[in-house]
Formats: sequence, C-alpha cells, structure tokens
Amino acid sequence: MAGDAKKLQPIIIKRVRKGGHGHHGGAWKIAYADFVTAMMAFFLLMWLLGSTTEGDRKGIADYFSSPLKIALLSSGSGSGDASHVIKGGGQDLTRTTGQVKRGEIAAPRATVNLQALKEEQQRAERARLEELKHKVERQIAAHPRLEALAAQIRLDMTRDGLRIQIVDEHNRPMFASGSAVVQPYMRELLREIGTALAEVPNHLTLEGHTDAAPFAGGERGYSNWELSADRANASRRELVAGGLPDDRVLRVQGLAASTPFVEADRFHAQNRRISIIVMNRDAEDRFFRTAPEVAEALGAAPASPPLAASR
Repeated sequence: MAGDAKKLQPIIIKRVRKGGHGHHGGAWKIAYADFVTAMMAFFLLMWLLGSTTEGDRKGIADYFSSPLKIALLSSGSGSGDASHVIKGGGQDLTRTTGQVKRGEIAAPRATVNLQALKEEQQRAERARLEELKHKVERQIAAHPRLEALAAQIRLDMTRDGLRIQIVDEHNRPMFASGSAVVQPYMRELLREIGTALAEVPNHLTLEGHTDAAPFAGGERGYSNWELSADRANASRRELVAGGLPDDRVLRVQGLAASTPFVEADRFHAQNRRISIIVMNRDAEDRFFRTAPEVAEALGAAPASPPLAASR
C-alpha cells in the first residue's frame, strides 16, 4: 500500500518564466508622447509670440512683474503699449487729457502723406505755369508785329496762378476811348495768347480795369463798371477765337478803377488793362466752393445798358 501511495503522488513541475526584453514593453511610448507634446507647446508659443505686437509682448513681460497694474489698464493697442500717455489708451472720446483717443497715433502719418502729395502737385503745377509764361514770352518775341507790344505785357506769378496783364499806353491804347471795341493789334495779341492757353488744362479768370476818370453821365448811367466788364468780355471772345475752349473761362468781371496798377496816379494810362489769370488748383477749389453761395446771394446779373458817352 505504501508503495502504491508513493506512485499516486502528483508530480509538480515548476517552470521559471523569464521577463520579456525591454524593447517589447510600453513605457517608452509614454515618454515619447510627453516629448512631442512639449515640442508642440514650444512651437505654438513661438508662433504666438511672433504674431503679437510689441506692446503685447511688453505687456506679457510686465504682467509677471506687476500683474495688478496690467489688470487695471486693459485698453489700447497692447497692455504695455508705451506710445500712450497712460498705457492702454482710452475709450472716452470726450476727454483730451490723461489718455489718448484711439486712432490718434496713426492720423499724423496720414496727414503728412497727404500734405506731401499736395505740395508735390503744387510744385508740378507751378512748373507747368512757369513753362507757359516762358512760352508766351517766346511767342511774342518771335512775332514781329507783337514784339512791339512786349513793353505792355506783364507776366507774374500770384497766389491764384499765372497772371498775364496787358496794360494801356497813351500812344497805343488797347480799346477805343470809352469803348469796348478791340484794336487790331490787341486782337492779334489776344488770339496768340489764346492759342498758347489752349494747351494747358487750367481754368481762367478775366478782369477788366479802367482808370479813375468818370463818365459824363456819372456812376448812375453807363460807367467804368460796365465798361471794364464789356472790355473783359470782348477780350474773352478774342481768346476763344484764338483756340481757347469757351468752357475754360470760369469768371469774367469788371473791376473799374478799384484796383489801380499805378496807385500813385489813379488816372495813369497803365491802370487801363486786361488781366488774364491762369488759375492754379487752389484758386479753382476756392471758386467752386464759393460760386454757388455767391450766385444764390446775387441772383441773375442785370443786363448792361447800351453804350453811351465816349471818353
């Protein structure tokens, strides 16, 4: 029996299972995921810092030194925007002290650019008018019959543009005495000027002037006011006959003896003159701004009475 019990005893075999190699485990995946996450966070931080303004970057740096100060000042283009009197700018547009209104910093640069553009346009226009001045002088000098009139022509630059003045002389009047009939040589001169002015785009103002000698009928009848206006309009017709487009003339006016050429002698012959002003851009802008108000205030201009006494 004892021998049978010994045979029936189970045999237990213990086998030692060794662990797998390290590269078959999963711990390295966790470490790699942490590394990738850290790199993504780093590049995201670099991208955010590269796309923020200088004021925001300074504000981020200032936040860690004085977070309460930055929390109180949360306006402006950036929390640390040093271009404001009070960092953060201001929201109240009615206040002009203690803060800076939004958009106020960018405005001066736009103003400077517009001013520079305007000055450049003015220089170009002045150069064009100077060239026109020289061209008129050359045309007169090249014309044998007009060269004798050179002493009666005054060309100068004024606030409104190039002014061409044709003054009278005792022995060579532009018009018959007391009349708006243009003398032949004056007609030829005006047509030459009209040809030259047709080549520039500027508008014109025509002014007629007389001396202070009154008409026999006094100022209540046909006076120097009507005579100066009629002479200016007669000059306009000759300019148009020379090739000047009619729509280029903005204003024709008679000033009588109100603005004498020789102030010391209001009866001097040179006070009788025609002024042709080639208007610059500023003068045209002033005219178009004021013309509607003037027309509404004055209404329709009365017709001139017929020509009466001669001078």
